[in-house]
Amino acid sequence: MTDVLRPGEAARVAGMDEAVSLDELRLAARNHGMPLEALRMDLTPTGLHYLLVHYDIPFLDPATWRLELGGHVATPLSLDLAALRERPRVSHTVTLECAGNGRARLLPRPVSQPWLDEAVGTAEWTGCSLASLLEEAGVREGAVDVSFTGHDHGTERGVEQDYCRALSLSDAVAGDVLVAYEMNGAPLPPQHGAPVRLIVPGWYGMAHVKWLRTITVLAEEFTGFQNDVAYRLRADADDPGEPVSRIQPRALVVPPGFPDFMTRRRVVDAGPVELFGRAWSGRSPVSRVELSVDDGLTWTEADLGAAASRYAWRPWTFTWDALPGDYTLCVRAADGDGTQPVDQPWNMQGMANNMTQRVPVTVR
Repeated sequence: MTDVLRPGEAARVAGMDEAVSLDELRLAARNHGMPLEALRMDLTPTGLHYLLVHYDIPFLDPATWRLELGGHVATPLSLDLAALRERPRVSHTVTLECAGNGRARLLPRPVSQPWLDEAVGTAEWTGCSLASLLEEAGVREGAVDVSFTGHDHGTERGVEQDYCRALSLSDAVAGDVLVAYEMNGAPLPPQHGAPVRLIVPGWYGMAHVKWLRTITVLAEEFTGFQNDVAYRLRADADDPGEPVSRIQPRALVVPPGFPDFMTRRRVVDAGPVELFGRAWSGRSPVSRVELSVDDGLTWTEADLGAAASRYAWRPWTFTWDALPGDYTLCVRAADGDGTQPVDQPWNMQGMANNMTQRVPVTVR
């Protein structure tokens, strides 16, 4: 049984020999990653897109749902789904990644949803511009942050709460943030935030508030749990940490050949092996992808393809002349701000961990 943490307490770190708990397995059963073979698809089918639900999936009737936009504004808005659909439609293709992606690979392991590498997906999201709604409401002078509250309700580290996150006003009005009601050309499914959710291109998944209920413009800095406690890069329990925000560069490869059922070790035949994968970053465009077949000792640059949009992953390809033996494939991405690390960037909550993927392969 996972210990219940006190309000404000940093995430618990497992002992070096501590196995994944039943509580973590329950989380893993409720949530799911994207099978890595789906990297071949430009858009991730809705049922394969990664999913993280903090509490329960709310049961909401689209016919009676309303979005309330208020706070430090001149004209509060109360909008139903039809009113949102009447406003100009905007679509963005966006790669979403969970901030905890890769957590289960860290040593020591932060205790939480035990992601490996698959907490990612790319979809086309359609809705109306958040900036246009804020302009319509008339943000008053002195506004600082904008908070977003969902209908999902639960307890976390002893704090009962509705899931609520905030952006600075400058981030909230920076063009591409969506109040979205469609995913891949269809109404949002329940698990992905129906009837309406927030899409914040380039940010980790915690910012994309689902089952959206209220938008509140604030004249003071937001100090809610999900910003100030839950999503922080803490070195230790006494470290206040830095907030998690934009997605760090990451590349993944479609595991080649075929797998062993339990270990997922891959088997390929000797000769040319065509490798394919995707790379993305929320900081700046991906500029380079490199592949290693010797567990990160040497690197060779792959060929990069074009992204569907500024916020979508880029395809990459590489031809490996595989000789018989055992190998560990690694892949890493670089953007204008730096290169994906080979080793773990450890923190107490296992957030924004973008260490390189490793794929064991036997060439026969």
